[in-house]
Amino acid sequence: MAWQKKSGYNQCSRVENLMDLWKTVIGPKLEARRVENQKAEAKIGAYILNRMTRLGRPIFERSA
Repeated sequence: MAWQKKSGYNQCSRVENLMDLWKTVIGPKLEARRVENQKAEAKIGAYILNRMTRLGRPIFERSA
């Protein structure tokens, strides 16, 4: 486990999982042609994924 923390493996894994989720939910590419519209499309996609992860994230409580 120490090598994972030292190399940043866990962070890379999280990013890869989020990109896989993005491609599954939103799609593999942006549909808009103009840059302004692509920015808006990316913001909407990020909002949707953030909301999905917030709704599905468990709440942990430490017990004695």
